[in-house]
Amino acid sequence: MSSNDRCCCENSNNDERNEKVIKIIEEFKEVKGGLIPVLHAVQQLYGYLPEEVLQIISEGLDIPMTEIYGVASFYHFFSLEPKGEHIIRVCLGTACYVKGGQIILNRLSQELNIEIGKTSSDGKFTLEATRCLGACGLSPVMTIDDKVYGKVTLEDVRRILDEYIEREEQL
Repeated sequence: MSSNDRCCCENSNNDERNEKVIKIIEEFKEVKGGLIPVLHAVQQLYGYLPEEVLQIISEGLDIPMTEIYGVASFYHFFSLEPKGEHIIRVCLGTACYVKGGQIILNRLSQELNIEIGKTSSDGKFTLEATRCLGACGLSPVMTIDDKVYGKVTLEDVRRILDEYIEREEQL
């Protein structure tokens, strides 16, 4: 497949998704407070909230971009950036913080060479800090996708990451 063919396919996918966005907007256009369900549906469609799609929403719902950004950035479940294949969350609740959660988070940031809240350049990992994962007895705690890792030490960080990196290489 040439780069021109790829571009056409990507544009075709974008056109299809944009049509779905327009249908979503139409469904919620007359609903009071319809912006949040529209943002949820769009994020489910794209995996995040692309700026060009937010512009379509702004025009379709007749809501200023500043208001849309305000809502999208206020609620933690919305993302304005693409997420990685694996989401790493490190608890910084009181118990985890006291037992080294911030140190674990910093080591992950260093190992992955990404800032907290960002996605690795290869698109494999997104690193997030979170307030509480509800596993205080296992502190410090981190999750990768739905898998929970408790009593994490600095020595564990590389081993845990290698599990995912090696799994990717085997595929």
